[in-house]
Formats: sequence, C-alpha cells, structure tokens
Amino acid sequence: MTRNKHHVVVGAGAAGLAAASAMRDNGFAGRITVVDADPHTPYERPPLSKEYLSDRRLREIVAETEYRRLDIELRLGVGVRRLRPSDRRIDTSDGEELVADRVLLTTGVAARRLDVPGAALGNILTLRDAADAAALSARLRAGGPLVVVGGGFVGLEVAAAAVDRGIDVTVVELGELPLLATVGPEIARRICRLHTERGVRILTRRTVDAFAGSRAVESVRLSTGERLDAATVVVGCGVVPNDGLARQAGVACADGITVDDLGRSSEPWIWAAGDIAAHVNPHLGHRGRIEHWDVARRHGAAVGASMAGNATVNREIPYFWSHQYQHTLQMYGRGRPGDRVVVRDSTTEPGFVAFWVRDGRVAAAAALDEPRDVRSAKILAENRIAVPDETLRFAGTDLRRLVRQLRSPDVRRDIDVTG
Repeated sequence: MTRNKHHVVVGAGAAGLAAASAMRDNGFAGRITVVDADPHTPYERPPLSKEYLSDRRLREIVAETEYRRLDIELRLGVGVRRLRPSDRRIDTSDGEELVADRVLLTTGVAARRLDVPGAALGNILTLRDAADAAALSARLRAGGPLVVVGGGFVGLEVAAAAVDRGIDVTVVELGELPLLATVGPEIARRICRLHTERGVRILTRRTVDAFAGSRAVESVRLSTGERLDAATVVVGCGVVPNDGLARQAGVACADGITVDDLGRSSEPWIWAAGDIAAHVNPHLGHRGRIEHWDVARRHGAAVGASMAGNATVNREIPYFWSHQYQHTLQMYGRGRPGDRVVVRDSTTEPGFVAFWVRDGRVAAAAALDEPRDVRSAKILAENRIAVPDETLRFAGTDLRRLVRQLRSPDVRRDIDVTG
C-alpha cells in the first residue's frame, strides 16, 4: 500500500510534472509534493525563446484544475537548501522540513556564464526562465544593437525574434558554424542562410574577451580584436547541470546526476529525471544528458511510473524542434561522426528533409517545414530501416507510402529493425 507514502519532486518543469502525473496513473496513492523556487504556475520553457518574446504570455504546462484532480501539492516560490538521506528529510528555503519516502530531482540546468571582464555589467542577459524572458522582452522593445554569444538553438531563436523587430543582430560563435555539432555542416549552413539572408551577421571562430560600458554594456571585444556595439547581449553558450543538491547529498554525478535505466541514482532515496539526469537512451547508445522538452517529459513520465512501482524505461527516440522566423526545424534522433547525411530538397524553398545513415540504415532524421514527411522519417529512424540513398534523396518518394509498405508483414520479414 502506498497511501501513507510521500514522494517529493524538486522542480516543477516538464520532467517533474510528467513524473508526478505518471505516479498517479500507475497507482501511487500517497502524498505528492512538488517544490520549485520559481513562483510562477509551472510553464513551458521552449516558448520563452520563441512565442513569449512576441506575446509575453506564459504557456502553463497543465491547467490548474489538473493539480487538484491528481491531488498534487504545489509549493511554488520555495527552494530546497539541503537533502538529508540519513533521515530522509528535505530542508526548504522557508525553514520547513519535509519527510519523504522518495525524492525525485528534476532541477534541470542553468545558463553558463562568461568569466570575462565586464561580465557583471547591466543588460547582459541569459535565457532560462520567465524572469529572464521578461527582461529580454523589455530589452528588445528598447531596440538594438543586439549581440548574441553562442549560435545554438536558443541564440538563433533570439536572433530571429530580434530581427523580426527590426533590430541589428550579430551572432558570435566559437565553432566553424552555428549548430555544427548538432546537425552537421550541410544542415548548419542551410539554417545559417535563414539568418544571413535577413541581415544577421554571424561571426565564427571567435570568443568574447571582454564587455565594456559604464553601468550597462555598450560594446563587446572579441578574441580577434574586433569591437561590436551592443545595447543588449544575450549569452547562450551552453548550460551547467543544477546538481548541487545531489552532490551535497553524496550522489554520484558526472555532467549531471548519474542514474540507471529507471532513474535511480547511487543513493536509493534519490531519483532524477529530465535535463539533469545522465542516463542511457537506447537510441543514442551512450550515457548523457538530453536537453530537450519532449525528452524531459517522456523521461519524467517513465521515472515517475518506476517510482510508483511499475518499472518503465523511456525508449522513445529523442525529439526536438526549433522555430526561427516563420520556419520550423524538427529532428528525431542524433547524428554521429561518420554518419552519411542524405538530403532531399522540398518543392518549396528553403524546406528539406535530411537523413543520417549509419551502417546502411536510417539512424536520425530532420526536416525544415515538412511536418508530415518528418513523422514518416521518424519511423525509419526509430526502427533503423535500410533505405537506398537514392530513394531518400528523390523528392518524388512518398515517405508515408514507403513507411506503409515497410510496415506490411510481407516486407518486414526481410527487414532487420533491431540495427
């Protein structure tokens, strides 16, 4: 019986709330408390760098009535100071002690800061939560120029939002191309063109040496000696896991909290899910953190089910999306060094569908402005289906029909989908 048990979730994001809901769905009848230092009703994080910068509305993860239906106690605006595995207690920032039978950490990640002269000047921003997004929205209304440090998805989404307001934007990227490590050179070049064609300057193979200004930033000095005027700077050069509570409690951590397939850490009392959890996704084949909303939600649900007594492993192929200008990029799976990238262009520029082929089989897929085709490509990737390059590349190939054919019993007898 679980009626007298108490599970505490630290972090009211996608993973934490999915876990709490899954606990109920899998028969946990005890008390569930969700604690988060953010005072806002739990909201979706992806729109902060997308729609929020236009309409300034937070998208709630679930309706408030859902918390009542699931009998979940929300403790918002309350942080956690310490975890005490020895007596299974949690010290909160408001001075209370919570006694818990199990604790789930879904504390996510924090923006990486630049340790350079002038980094404490005003109007040098990061973007991780609602307060950050509100500050950035205000700065975009004030005008430019804007310098974005880091050409990842958040940085490019911010650049797109700024350009749509007529702001002068420069992106500073350490690598040879923005997004190079995630999507490879050909796709990275295509995404970069979306920005350069709208006037964004993308400066690669550069780092920031210093920020200059009186109280607020006025310019950015680069490693090349160049100086960029800046009314606002957005630093989007990576994240660090919020694993301080776990480390303080003696939990094994290595770029996040190390967990097994079910989400258990080295301390049996403590579990972890979402961005903070270093786990093995079967589609990646190695241990690591995956920092995407959909993965956090699915991983949280699996871990929540396991905490309720129904051992569950998240086997879904990793998925992410990015909105830039009027375009949507979607990707299933991850490419690896050595993969062959096969691209088919859409009939309408600049759309495309790309396939990462590994050992002769589709291992990942991405598409720009092709939502139906990418769903079919997902099936090819998650089942590691072997398809000739010329079939993938040919714009006349009906991917949905191809998937239907491959799913037929007569065909599937001849296909090894295990990879």
